[in-house]
Amino acid sequence: MSSDTPEKSSPASAITQTAAGALIAAVHEAAARIGFTAAVAVTDPGGHLQAFDRADGAPFLTAEIAVDKAWTAASFHTPTHAWNDYLADPRIAPLAGHPRLMAVGGGYPIIDNGRCVGGLGISGGSYEQDQHAAEEALAALGFESPAH
Repeated sequence: MSSDTPEKSSPASAITQTAAGALIAAVHEAAARIGFTAAVAVTDPGGHLQAFDRADGAPFLTAEIAVDKAWTAASFHTPTHAWNDYLADPRIAPLAGHPRLMAVGGGYPIIDNGRCVGGLGISGGSYEQDQHAAEEALAALGFESPAH
């Protein structure tokens, strides 16, 4: 029998407030260039809101959708657009009833040094516009692209 004590926790990595603000600014720049106004949410890796901004003129429902996209992306470390295929599987389809699960493009896990440090959610354009703005902003700040 070993007398070694097992580790009881691991160091948590989370996006900083400064990086979250820079990411939001980069999303707004990309969205303006693409031609839409957006609500942008950034969560910590547990899906808790870290930072949020809704541009003037962005519809009010975009706020809730952006937060849920960020939550979904952080929860499963998977971009939200991947859920369209997942929910086609009848064994996974019951998850579609979860009130926060967002199977619409525009949500991405924020990956830094191989670890999920948060979630990014964008709403305001088409799902392709939301995805493009997210990808552009994540790349501008040097975050890794998710494998999905």
